[in-house]
Amino acid sequence: MEHKMFCYQCQETAGCKGCTNAGVCGKSAATANLQDMLVYATKGLSEVLMRARNKGMIIPGTCNHLVTENLFVTITNANFDDEKIKERIQKTLEKRDEIRKELSDEFGFSKAALWTMETWEEVSEETGVLATKDEDIRSLRELITYGLKGMSAYLKHANALGWEKEEIDTFLQETLAKMLDEHASVEELTALALKTGEVGVSAMALLDEANTQRYGNPEITKVSIGVRKNPGILVSGHDLRDLEMLLEQTKGTGVDVYTHSEMLPAHYYPAFKKYEHFVGNYGNAWWKQKEEFESFGGPILLTTNCLVPPKDSYKDRLFTTGAVGFTGCKHIEGACGEEKDFSEMIAMAKQCPAPKEIESGEIVGGFAHGQVMALADKIVDAVKSGAIRKFVVMAGCDGRSKKRDYYTEFAKALPKDTVILTAGCAKYKYNKLDLGDIGGIPRVLDAGQCNDSYSLAVIALKLKEVFQLADINELPIVYNIAWYEQKAVIVLLALLSLGVKNIHLGPTLPAFLSPNVAKLLVENFQITGITTVEDDIKALMA
Repeated sequence: MEHKMFCYQCQETAGCKGCTNAGVCGKSAATANLQDMLVYATKGLSEVLMRARNKGMIIPGTCNHLVTENLFVTITNANFDDEKIKERIQKTLEKRDEIRKELSDEFGFSKAALWTMETWEEVSEETGVLATKDEDIRSLRELITYGLKGMSAYLKHANALGWEKEEIDTFLQETLAKMLDEHASVEELTALALKTGEVGVSAMALLDEANTQRYGNPEITKVSIGVRKNPGILVSGHDLRDLEMLLEQTKGTGVDVYTHSEMLPAHYYPAFKKYEHFVGNYGNAWWKQKEEFESFGGPILLTTNCLVPPKDSYKDRLFTTGAVGFTGCKHIEGACGEEKDFSEMIAMAKQCPAPKEIESGEIVGGFAHGQVMALADKIVDAVKSGAIRKFVVMAGCDGRSKKRDYYTEFAKALPKDTVILTAGCAKYKYNKLDLGDIGGIPRVLDAGQCNDSYSLAVIALKLKEVFQLADINELPIVYNIAWYEQKAVIVLLALLSLGVKNIHLGPTLPAFLSPNVAKLLVENFQITGITTVEDDIKALMA
């Protein structure tokens, strides 16, 4: 049967095989195919940029940003606006041709570097995932490409704060260009996947530096999950610079600002605590937004993925910015480094009722690497005394599947002498449970969002140093990670590049792993899927 589209980049892909008529995420076949075309165009631009670099040309930051943002647009649940994606394709081709014309030698370029909008139909068969016929080559190419998409998210947020690293941009573009190579072997692509993870660690470090230099080191913080009587604006996504601009523009207006889902960790940064109208977190993980955005009652700002196609009842209150887009929703413009104007949102908020309360109380977070290292002596003593037997990394993503209730039950069933290390929205499966503490150390240490996953790597490496171990796998740390989209892919590749083994990955293994590639990961890194709570705890505690 002929497919209208093919996409298997997220965990919820249809039947754990691939979406072929429409995306489970809500994107249409037309949108999916346009996103494939945008990635293809970006590979062509990257090929030209690498030729220019090799000839000694200086690549402007705007070109690097274009590549990064193009990939970010194609991440799951980011952009559903076909016209905006078409504009990006056109802009990418124009920039590609502009730089190509500066080169004296145009010999040897691939079709991706030469096609035009007039030849769109001629190349459309070559842009999709299934254009690569060899199953194992396709699997590795997509594994790498999804890792690059995840890396692009880290770079985009660092760039927004003025942090750049040419070596990372060069690797990203060089690797995109290599994805056009029809002769790359399984061995070469496997090595490139691990290299992608290694550079992914550098991208995470760059964002960590940008965030902490700008906003301070995250610290232990109690975050309200109730509401106040003022009208409010709800902010989701991961872009701290967008939040900062909104907080500045809402000072003294009588409008409160709340975070939703991925934006929760903003409360942990000292710089944001000066805003008295930055009052708390509203709701839970991204996939509950249809109900929670409706009950909030005021305008909502989506700064990045994860966007669920909105209900008509609140669509007129939903604003997007950056890489995010949805047809019919108002988009707030502003390139990297530019000031954005949120006045329309603020005016709307003043006309809306206060948010409807859906829960009350507080949750605690802020255990990024700086804060955990401040507790290092206490933690080391607890490990040496046996009070803490194991740290369990339960990072990653949440999602709609009922299978994910496994992670709630897993957290509840863990022995009382274990501590959970988490980052990403996976924490919403257990961060409101009362799991207690061990000698004053909370049993759930929340480092932040998926953008803060770097903290988990730093903590592991620091503990390896403290305990004077030769191998990171000798640490009392085990991994039971939930994944959903491409930022989780780069986190996984980063862990593999650091030599971490025995990772349990769920709720399903990625559909884009062919049997042979999955076997390769099992044999070399002992990656396994999840089974039952009881059996997995037994295996991980052994």
